[in-house]
Amino acid sequence: MSTRPYKYVTVETTNQITTVTLNRPDKKNAMSFELIRELIKVSKKIKADKSVRAVILTGSGDDFCAGIDLGSLNDPKNRTFAMWELIKPYQNMFQKVNLCWRELPVPVIASIHGHCIGAGLQLVMGCDVRISSSNGKFSIMEAKWGLVPDMGLTQSAFGSVNIDVLKELAMTARVIEAQEAKEVGLITHVDDAPLEKAMLLAEELKTRSPDAVLASKRVVNRMFKQPATTLYQEKVWQMKLMLGKNQKLAVKKAKDSSIEFLKRQFK
Repeated sequence: MSTRPYKYVTVETTNQITTVTLNRPDKKNAMSFELIRELIKVSKKIKADKSVRAVILTGSGDDFCAGIDLGSLNDPKNRTFAMWELIKPYQNMFQKVNLCWRELPVPVIASIHGHCIGAGLQLVMGCDVRISSSNGKFSIMEAKWGLVPDMGLTQSAFGSVNIDVLKELAMTARVIEAQEAKEVGLITHVDDAPLEKAMLLAEELKTRSPDAVLASKRVVNRMFKQPATTLYQEKVWQMKLMLGKNQKLAVKKAKDSSIEFLKRQFK
């Protein structure tokens, strides 16, 4: 078994299976900018390691991931950096942290429990297989904060979730239970021991040619590959919303339901 030290991520490799664990249990594994950067670094190391045959992505504590860390996002310094990332014409940090798992040459299995919302849901959508405990709770949460999902969902959800369902979930920010999430295509399996089931699947995949497994992943992903312009639209709309007046009101409305939105600003 090998381990690699990170501050907010635990990485362990045993018998060619690498388990990546989000490790901010006191924050429900909310994705701070530091955690995002570490996950990207981890994915690069795994990609370069030909001995790895499968990856399991999970979270420590009671929840998989409670979304983006709003404290980190609202830090003035980080907010300026976030705007710079949105301006980039190519894949930015927030998209890369979720889409990098699709680019790995090995299968990536998400083991989910508790809350998996916002950025957390977009993270698991970048995995090849998603296994949740029955207590899993899922939401495309961004609309609650007056934002739009901009972390690669246009790529990762395409082919998994029907467009009408995806629109409804993104517009309402509704929280749904694991069984419904399976029915609509957000997750693959519901199991009360998701980590054990993920490990069994990883062991099964190890019995197949690593090149055949890679080819299967690449070919199927190609079927549902979206043009880069879809990722660009995520960024354009997020910039508009962040600069608009209703986004600030949405944050206030989350605490005070009497807050009223202004008329729509954009066409």
